[in-house]
Amino acid sequence: MIESRSDFQNAVRGAFAEAALVGCREIWLIDDDFADWPLSESAVVDDLTHWVAAHRSFTVVARSFDEIARHHARWVTWRRQFSHVVHCRTNNDLEAGQMPCILLAPGLLSVRLHDRVNYRGVASRETADAVHWREAIDAVLQRSEEAFPATTLGL
Repeated sequence: MIESRSDFQNAVRGAFAEAALVGCREIWLIDDDFADWPLSESAVVDDLTHWVAAHRSFTVVARSFDEIARHHARWVTWRRQFSHVVHCRTNNDLEAGQMPCILLAPGLLSVRLHDRVNYRGVASRETADAVHWREAIDAVLQRSEEAFPATTLGL
């Protein structure tokens, strides 16, 4: 059970550590802006580096990538190096606060924050939860588009 910001961040850290140790084919992240995620921590970036491989997929969906660029510099650098497996998408159809907050590592662990104000949520290993949360992700993805390029070309 997630009952605080630190519980949520520890669940996310644990999910990345387990994905690095055990492996899973794909990881899905979805949130409005990822401001409260520990993505810039060196341990998280190290775990993602151990996890990533050519046949894996890491998808991030956000309303805006401004906070990621501003607060998660290590992750942004890691993302540039592994842009062949990292897919960033945005959904501007949803209002602020309507985007679900989910980390989904199918077959391993799912983390869902239901209440962003009081940090209430759940970390689950149940297949039924993963299926339900994947459906929520798919609903957001249907109206999403590519965003946050790994590199920008200039003249």
